[in-house]
Amino acid sequence: MPGPTRVPFAFSAAGRPPANRSTAPRTRGRRRIGLLGGSFNPAHGGHRRISLFALDALGLDEVWWLVSPGNPLKPKEGMAPLPARFASAVIQARRARIRVTAIEREFGTRYTVDTIRALQSRFPKHEFVWLMGSDNLATFHRWKDWERIARSLPIAVIARPGYEMATVASPAAAMLRRFRMDAPRFRNMRFRTRGEGSAPILVTLRFDPDGRSATAIRDGGPDWASNWAKNGNRDLARSHIRDQITHRPIVPDAADTEPGSA
Repeated sequence: MPGPTRVPFAFSAAGRPPANRSTAPRTRGRRRIGLLGGSFNPAHGGHRRISLFALDALGLDEVWWLVSPGNPLKPKEGMAPLPARFASAVIQARRARIRVTAIEREFGTRYTVDTIRALQSRFPKHEFVWLMGSDNLATFHRWKDWERIARSLPIAVIARPGYEMATVASPAAAMLRRFRMDAPRFRNMRFRTRGEGSAPILVTLRFDPDGRSATAIRDGGPDWASNWAKNGNRDLARSHIRDQITHRPIVPDAADTEPGSA
C-alpha cells in the first residue's frame, strides 16, 4: 500500500537509519528507553531493524526487549521455552544499544499495563516509550486497561504493510489519532506529567517494510528452537544466560508455559 508522499524518517538504500540528529538536553540522569514487548519466538533481524530505527527516530538511549513468558492473545502451541527465545534475542541484539530482559517473570505480571507500572516504579528516572507495530494498534483495544497504558507513556507505532494508520479502524486508533505528534518534535521535547509533553502521545514512524517475521520462521521449521540449539548455539542455549537488566539467570521453569503480558 503506498505511503504518504513525505516520509520524515526512512532507511537509506544501505538499510541504515539517518545520522543522529541533535536533541534537546534532558533532565540530568534521565534516560529515554524504548520498550518492545513480545514473545520473540524467535527473535529475528526484523526486531533488530525496527529497534535501531526507533533508537534514532525517537532519540532513545536504549531499547529494551521484554521477552514475555507467554502472551494471552497468542496460542501456547508452538511456543518455545523462555530460555531459547531469550537466547535468540540476545544474539540478535548484539553490538547494539538493545538490552534483553525477562523482567516480567520477576515482577509476576501477566499484562502490559502492570508491567509498565512496575517498570516506572523501579526505574523512576527513566522515560519509557512503548514501541508497537501498527498491526498491534488494530487490536490494542483488546489489551487490559489499554486507555491507562496510553495515559502512562508515549506510544510509537511503526507502520507495517496493510496496516497504515489511516486505515486502522479500532477504538484505540480513533482515540490516539487526536494525540499524534511528529517524530522530530518528539525527539526534542521533554516528558512531563501533565500538559504538552505528557501522555497520551502517539508518534507514527514509517520505514522500508521488512518481510521477516517469527511466524514465517516457525512455518519454515516448527522445531526452530531444537534446530537452533543444534546449529552452533547449543552452549548458549544450555548456559545460564543472564537477564541484561536484572542480571538474574534465565532458567526454565513452570512459568515458561504460563500466559504473559498483553
